[in-house]
Amino acid sequence: MKYLIWPLAVVFLLLSGVASAEDERGRELRLAAAVGDTETVQKLLDDGVEPDSANEFGKTALMVAVEQGNLETVVLLLERGADVNRQTVAGCSAITFAAESGQTAVSALLIERGADFSPTTRAGWNALMIASRYGVFDMVDQLLYSGADTEARDKDGRTAIMHAAEKHHAEVVRLLAYNGADVNAADADGATPLMIGAADAGVVEVLLEQKADPNARDIHGATALAWAVGEEHPDVVDLLLDSGADVNAADNEGVTPLMEAVVVRSPDLVKLLLRRGADVTMVDKQGRTALDYATKRKHRVIVAMLESAAATAGGEGGH
Repeated sequence: MKYLIWPLAVVFLLLSGVASAEDERGRELRLAAAVGDTETVQKLLDDGVEPDSANEFGKTALMVAVEQGNLETVVLLLERGADVNRQTVAGCSAITFAAESGQTAVSALLIERGADFSPTTRAGWNALMIASRYGVFDMVDQLLYSGADTEARDKDGRTAIMHAAEKHHAEVVRLLAYNGADVNAADADGATPLMIGAADAGVVEVLLEQKADPNARDIHGATALAWAVGEEHPDVVDLLLDSGADVNAADNEGVTPLMEAVVVRSPDLVKLLLRRGADVTMVDKQGRTALDYATKRKHRVIVAMLESAAATAGGEGGH
């Protein structure tokens, strides 16, 4: 039977050589697309190279061209049959690459050619989430106009408006809210856009204008006020209190915003909260007051402020 082995080996080698040649030509196509060498891309396509030939990660010439913003090359590849919705091994597509690189002209073309908005990255981010997270206003506008789902969630249960809030993109938050995004949606930890954006006054102002609930609680029982105190943002604290936030809202452990202000060692926040009605006599689940927190941390300025407030509260109670 030896006479069968040799021809089979030859066939195997020949097929391997063909595969290697095809892989090399596909690599040339992707390299040309990456640098925007449309002439070479066209020549390779004319020579029979598949427009969707991909590397080991499933990345095609179209994705590479999109990522680099090579619009002319993108147009050519689409005209020659490149699949606008082809996905990588990780699930990404041309539109997610456009969002990641902020290529608004390219994204407009992909949308026109029927791009599907549902593919996501490994983190579960779709194009709208990515564009919102990076503050690409025009692309967010394009996607919303074309029907992108504002309530789609990533692996952490976060929506596009949460991503925009986290990264301080107030105008993107406004755009999403105007287009129906739920400003009171909660992620897997119960955090709302108002909590997630508590480090930015502009974001908080927009969300409050759009009727975000200042007293919503996360799974730990913390409100946006507690988040703002933890981030040490007195301007946000004022905004929240002006909008009806409960100055004495305690979390599941009984920790109040005043106690949190002591923990972050901020005399300014302690003073602000006391001025806005914080109750210095409240205790946590272990029976500790804000003064106990300050005493343990040996912060003399805050201790003096709280002792004075406690004395005033005691005098008013006695009276």
